Amino acid sequence: MPVPDQRDPDVTRSRLQGWLERQLRGASHPEVTAVQTPANTGFSSETLMFDATWTEADGTARRERLVAKVAPTGFQIFPDPRFDEQFRLLQILAGTAIPVPKVHWSEADPAVLGAPFYVMSRVDGEVPTDMPPYHTGGWLTTTSPAERESIWWSGLSVLAQVHSLDVARLGLEFVDQVSYGPTGLRQRLAYYEHYLEWAYEGTVPVVREALRWLHENRPEEPRDPVLLWGDSRIGNIIFTAGRAAAVLDWEMATLGQPEEDLAWFLLLDRHHSEGVGFPRLPGFPDAAQTISRYEQMTGRKLANMDYYEVLSAMKFAVVMARIGQLFIHYDLVPADNDFPYNNTASQLLAKILGLPPPGGEMFVPDLNAPESS
Repeated sequence: MPVPDQRDPDVTRSRLQGWLERQLRGASHPEVTAVQTPANTGFSSETLMFDATWTEADGTARRERLVAKVAPTGFQIFPDPRFDEQFRLLQILAGTAIPVPKVHWSEADPAVLGAPFYVMSRVDGEVPTDMPPYHTGGWLTTTSPAERESIWWSGLSVLAQVHSLDVARLGLEFVDQVSYGPTGLRQRLAYYEHYLEWAYEGTVPVVREALRWLHENRPEEPRDPVLLWGDSRIGNIIFTAGRAAAVLDWEMATLGQPEEDLAWFLLLDRHHSEGVGFPRLPGFPDAAQTISRYEQMTGRKLANMDYYEVLSAMKFAVVMARIGQLFIHYDLVPADNDFPYNNTASQLLAKILGLPPPGGEMFVPDLNAPESS
């Protein structure tokens, strides 16, 4: 886990069991077991995995393998957690062809786990790793090129399905962040300008230069907006046998043009290879093949992908600046460390813009190192 885990598993199990009993009125003998926090839970929210058993009123024995997503209470990665929106969006998506985990309950009272949370079914499978980046280590390095190709195309197919959803019919307008401006690029740039000011106490010059360029070169977006997954990448999909079994992490969802989602899909893969100094694993289609395949899937000709690549790289550098501030907050790096503005994301952004790298040699914290006494 990238941040300190201070939750007592016995207390957590007891509280979850009492809470589950209240949700299952009419059922008997509810029991919660095997509470654990997965190692790859991520930075932005806490994930708890647990098993639950109970007996229905008609005598049927039930057993469920469940996941609780807990709203952030301490150091937040995003300025607007939008936790309730994620649960609402998952409920809607469950009625579509998008493979998402089944959501069961939502709890607004922080008294149970210290913050609001929602509970969904656990989906079996494997997720491409961020630590280490999946081109450099982890289970994808041991699969065949054919399976990697299948994983890539399956992830792209899911992305195309997300973009095909009828926003008005499904009532998805609530994800639009209109407080930052009109739908689309004006809104996105205003949001990330706000995010940057909130994220890091220092400055990130390469992001400032990117924002200037993005404002000056902003294209028109004449087509109707679609639902954007936001954090669209294979590292947010559970795969089984090379196919997408469940799509995760909707906290960056919004409305906009599909080019923005596809550019993020490609940029995060580029970061996990070129951005960290490793070649891409054999079998993964390249960017040109991916764009062509997406256009074939959707019947839509994409435009301004170079612009959206810069936008994606800028967004990722802002997120990494905040993660760098998190490292400082938890004493994982010294307070004067340059990681928030000199990291693999900011280095890649500078390269895309044709600018000199942000600074000297990067310090990369070892998050797996044992804590000092």
